Amino acid sequence: MRIRRAHRQDVPAVVALVESAYRGDDSRAGWTTEADLLDGQRTDPREVESLLEHIVVAEDPAGELLGCCTLVPREGHAYFGMFAVRPGLQGSGVGSRLLAKAERLAAERNLRYVEMTVISSRSELIGYYRRRGYADTGERRPFPYGDDRFGTPKRDDLDFAVLVKEL
Repeated sequence: MRIRRAHRQDVPAVVALVESAYRGDDSRAGWTTEADLLDGQRTDPREVESLLEHIVVAEDPAGELLGCCTLVPREGHAYFGMFAVRPGLQGSGVGSRLLAKAERLAAERNLRYVEMTVISSRSELIGYYRRRGYADTGERRPFPYGDDRFGTPKRDDLDFAVLVKEL
């Protein structure tokens, strides 16, 4: 597996990977699905293009994308997001290796910590991050209801937990 920065030609594959990991029936092959919480899209080409300089991808020797994430520098820290692993490969170590690489990249940029948000009802996913050193800060941020860019909620009680790991 090779981990590298995304290129413009990766945009369609990144969109397809993120959609397959989070939404629809394909996502149920993995454990990170949000299909029970949200319908609609998770991302689109415009969003991926706008984040391109911050996207890191994992690929197999043939160049097929296995996983991706964003690592966006902010004041003193990095925001980690759009983390996706091909559903059939979830639990194989691809995600752990990609997350570790993202953390190393943030540390190389002298950023003090990594921050992420996770839908607070996703206890299994929060547990995954806690096992990797992330702490739930207790802060909750509102879900952007009414903004179709984030999907169509199936529940009215969604919000985001803020998780942080010091580097």
